[in-house]
Amino acid sequence: MLFYLSGNSRAISYAGCVCQLFFYHFLGCTECFLYTVMAYDRFVAICYPLRYSIIMSHRVCAILATGTSFFGCIQATFLTTLTFQLPYCGANEVDYYFCDIPVMLKLACADTSALEMVGFISVGLMPLSCFLLILTSYSCIVFSILQIRSAEGRRRAFSTCSAHLTAILLFYMPVVLIYLRPTPSPWLDATVQVLNNLVTPMLNPLIYSLRNKEVKSSLWKFLHNPGFLPEQL
Repeated sequence: MLFYLSGNSRAISYAGCVCQLFFYHFLGCTECFLYTVMAYDRFVAICYPLRYSIIMSHRVCAILATGTSFFGCIQATFLTTLTFQLPYCGANEVDYYFCDIPVMLKLACADTSALEMVGFISVGLMPLSCFLLILTSYSCIVFSILQIRSAEGRRRAFSTCSAHLTAILLFYMPVVLIYLRPTPSPWLDATVQVLNNLVTPMLNPLIYSLRNKEVKSSLWKFLHNPGFLPEQL
């Protein structure tokens, strides 16, 4: 996007389009798996706090982090191969601001109904599986939190999950709106993608850092004293 806004050509090569679609879904799938792993991490931290350092050892964390990228790569490779095995002999104008599966299928000069169904199942099944695992983790977390007798203890336990739950909500809503609707709307898809690709990444640092007491204190002082600088803390 920055390349185009700087006045360069808006054309993209076939190989560039393939790479764009692959890396978009590779990073998206990896993020989806990471949220699932983070839910498991919260589950262990709240349900088994005394065994946390043993269960979530450096070796386990390294395996989980590597596994998210590995399975994200497999999923993205499958979706990219599925999309670009079609013959593209018609119009070569992508009616979107980047190469994605729904818009690429429109350019194919072959029957795409079977591939659309396979892609729908694939794109829907992976996030749904992750979401069910996250839901299972948080069901156990809520059950454990409700066993805590003090209100302060329950509040602190819930606060450790607030940032993760907010990030999950911001991640899954665009996925459902773009890929899991039976009748796609180009205008709505483009609007949601812009918000998903620009707004959400800018919100993530705020979502995760507001749990930090120093950040909250600095933000509070800044809002009530515009001349205040964080370095003055």
